[in-house]
Amino acid sequence: MTLHELSRADARRVAVRAQLLADRRPAGLLDMLRHLTAVQHDQTAAVAPNAHLIAWSRLGSSYWPGELAAALRDRTLLELRGMIRPSEDVALYTAEMAEWPGPEPLRDWQRANLRWLAANDACRLEILDRLGSDGPLAARDLPDSCALPWRSSGWTNNRNVSVLLDIMVRRGEVAMAGWRGRDRLWDLAERVYPDEPSVPAPQARRIRDERRLRALGIARARGAECGVEPNDVGEAGEPAVVDGVKGQWRVDPGLLGQPFSGRAALLSPLDRLVFDRKRMAELFEFDYQLEMYKPAAKRRWGYFALPILYGDRLVGKLDATADREAGVLRVDGIHQDKPFSPAVTEAVDQEIKDLAHWLGLDLMVATRRG
Repeated sequence: MTLHELSRADARRVAVRAQLLADRRPAGLLDMLRHLTAVQHDQTAAVAPNAHLIAWSRLGSSYWPGELAAALRDRTLLELRGMIRPSEDVALYTAEMAEWPGPEPLRDWQRANLRWLAANDACRLEILDRLGSDGPLAARDLPDSCALPWRSSGWTNNRNVSVLLDIMVRRGEVAMAGWRGRDRLWDLAERVYPDEPSVPAPQARRIRDERRLRALGIARARGAECGVEPNDVGEAGEPAVVDGVKGQWRVDPGLLGQPFSGRAALLSPLDRLVFDRKRMAELFEFDYQLEMYKPAAKRRWGYFALPILYGDRLVGKLDATADREAGVLRVDGIHQDKPFSPAVTEAVDQEIKDLAHWLGLDLMVATRRG
């Protein structure tokens, strides 16, 4: 098999094109989701919720957020463990759900989860019975009769029902069925998922790797473990090396050798182009962190700064907030990694104006560039 030798610019262009961020925009929301395979359903709305911001960055102001809500209601799209996916893709996960917690040998944390579930099986059955008779229901409406509380040093400590629901999703017993305000609603999986045969687990993993590579363009074969949506792609695609970057990559050969024409784009901090921060640093040489969890005095770029893409480079960060009560998109900073050329300045300014227009807010530029 050919080993592809790529420059960093080659690799970046493959990644940008794969993420539908070149100048040719996708035809619509469903085409976009089917290509990207998954979008994180994070509700943080300093500018706009993540799924909407990702759709806008690719589709522009023609994207109407009601499209996503409608597709989730009619279950053209589904939410699986916090990721919005095309409903037909659930068949790529159900075989693994049936095998939970996974094939032997199990890791220590998998055995611990299995023991905790066994200790609380009566609560699991009670939740299934309650959903069967009254679902969909929010987690707060479900009984917590756990005999053994969940212990954690993080936010899940003693959140027994939430942890149990997550395990039951992984087992294919329950599914996310909608929203009531900011509360997820849960129901029996058989009422939510399409009635399609499972794809055998080894074949499903191979297909998921191939589709993930198509969406990323270039990725590592192996990476740090990620419980929901991995950043690596196994043996999908073909091997590649990137000049100036250690190690070997996997690349989608269908994205090589094509002419590239880029544009400006404002990205969600959870956008898959930048979500894998190690890959971002290696290929784009871009310094970025999401700073919403830092004290204000320690932030360099802002609470929810948006990475700025221009062509095949990440060139800066936009510190902006959608102040809906005041009716404005307030721009508190445009941080330039290197001074913008007039062409970059014009393109980025136009994207900011378009973002305000899409949000239905007036634009208020309150601060500096630099």
